[in-house]
Amino acid sequence: MDIGDMRREFESEGLDRDDLDDDPIRQFERWFEDARTAGILEPNAMSLATAGADGMPDLRTVLLKYFDARGFVFYTNYGSRKARELEDNPRAALLFPWLGLNRQVRIQGPVEKVSKAESLRYFASRPRGSQIGAWVSEQSRAITSRGLLEQKVAEMKRKFAGGEVPLPSFWGGYRVVPERVEFWQGRPSRLHDRFEYLRTDDGWHIQRLQP
Repeated sequence: MDIGDMRREFESEGLDRDDLDDDPIRQFERWFEDARTAGILEPNAMSLATAGADGMPDLRTVLLKYFDARGFVFYTNYGSRKARELEDNPRAALLFPWLGLNRQVRIQGPVEKVSKAESLRYFASRPRGSQIGAWVSEQSRAITSRGLLEQKVAEMKRKFAGGEVPLPSFWGGYRVVPERVEFWQGRPSRLHDRFEYLRTDDGWHIQRLQP
């Protein structure tokens, strides 16, 4: 299938250095609010790229659950493929594709586990079905049928009937600590605006990149 003719012009206002906050987290918050206000479907959906010891890159979509000056947090099973890759190579990249606004944000940096208290606080806020699902799924492992999952769900519902669902020891959060953040604004004729924040010993250095 030849799809080389699929294209559209990015009709949007430009992005200048004076438009940017000196801090990339505050700039991200500004754009995140723009995406949410514009009705972008799941603005907290982000592509998470990792690579294990063999160097093979891997990619999937996860949900951002918290961000602040320390970094960007998501949650998963500590036995999942992404977790095993982060154990081998604790660095990752994130991509927020807010295409409805002709924008994307790229983030790179080291990854660390969040504290148990942070994981517990978030886990307690999840719907009960999602809490039980965390106990049921050995994420990324092969299984012979969906029926086995449903059987395990029924078992866990009986086990935790009438009480709180505790935080599994094999489930929790990771924080991507930003070292490089890029804000991309689509412009006509593919002459896009790109600004990159680089963390230095003296703070954040901002530079314009060619499209």
